[in-house]
Amino acid sequence: MTELGNRLKEAREAKGYSLDDLQRMTKIQKRYLIGIEEGSYDAMPGKFYVRAFIKQYCEAVGLPPEMIFEEHKEEIPTTYEDEIPVSLSRVQSRKSVSESSTKVFDFVPKLLIALFVIGALIAVWVFWQGKVGDKAPETQPSENQEQVAVDENQTAESEEPEEETKETEETGENKPSEDENAKEEKEQKPEQLLEAVNTSGYKTTYELKNADEFKLELSAKGDTWVGVYNTEDELLFEGLLKEGNKKDFDFSSEKVAYLVIGNASNTNISVNGSQLEYKVSASDVVRQDIIINYEPKATQ
Repeated sequence: MTELGNRLKEAREAKGYSLDDLQRMTKIQKRYLIGIEEGSYDAMPGKFYVRAFIKQYCEAVGLPPEMIFEEHKEEIPTTYEDEIPVSLSRVQSRKSVSESSTKVFDFVPKLLIALFVIGALIAVWVFWQGKVGDKAPETQPSENQEQVAVDENQTAESEEPEEETKETEETGENKPSEDENAKEEKEQKPEQLLEAVNTSGYKTTYELKNADEFKLELSAKGDTWVGVYNTEDELLFEGLLKEGNKKDFDFSSEKVAYLVIGNASNTNISVNGSQLEYKVSASDVVRQDIIINYEPKATQ
């Protein structure tokens, strides 16, 4: 057991907390808490989360995380900090490649536009030549033919209002259009409401209202560790999601969904198809706990 592990364990025991108590408070699995106390970080879902878990542990037992990190910096892995330059170098590489190919891509639209204009001019010229060659002298219609055409148009126009008037008199009212019915139905049906009602540190509480169901989707934009709990605080899922991985949950029969997001910047949360917005900046707080209280829509 390391010096840091002894210090954390002593602080926990001084508070009278068991490992099970600390697990309920922090939502960090017991085996990870044991790994922190024993200095065995290989059991963690990734070295990226070691510092985040130690910070949560310190806050739970009343120790200042900044001071602990400074005094025990030789014992705590710094892999997360080392990975940042690697990520930046990848971004710079992609940027240089993009800049080198920009000149080529800038020329292509101009070439296409020029070809399009030339083709349009040729098409207009061909059409005009054909029209001039095929044009035949038009015969002037006689006065009788003009009079018949006018009479027929007047007759057709006079008949349409009579038919509409007859239909209106039979029904007694104008028939609402489908667009009007859809608009009235939309006005009567309240839209789903998902809003943040409380934020405290790394925890944010939301309320979901006017929803017939509560379907949740977690999707990863990069490596992220997540934990999902239901109303009874039962663990439904825990694990590391890779880029492109998704997890779906149906909380329609639950009142609360508790989500532990290990890396908020790499995790999208969708509720009934609408993306949840983090109230705490994901760049400021790596781990975030999201609590969603569900109030089922009242039946009319």
